[in-house]
Amino acid sequence: MTRSQSFTTWLKRHVKDDNAIGDLARDVAADPNWPSRMQLKGQREYLESLGAIPAAVATLERAWSLYQERPTD
Repeated sequence: MTRSQSFTTWLKRHVKDDNAIGDLARDVAADPNWPSRMQLKGQREYLESLGAIPAAVATLERAWSLYQERPTD
């Protein structure tokens, strides 16, 4: 896995996960308006503009942390 993989691409690889990140991944995969090219700040603002619950925003932030921490190999 390389750093060139976008967050959204990485996240969509988790659609089958049975946890909060999997739930977020399924929502993102189904949302044609998801701001894929935005960074965390823009994606957080997008979720908040939709009235997302705080737990969903926290899941996004956790997913970003995992994305940033992933191995580069």
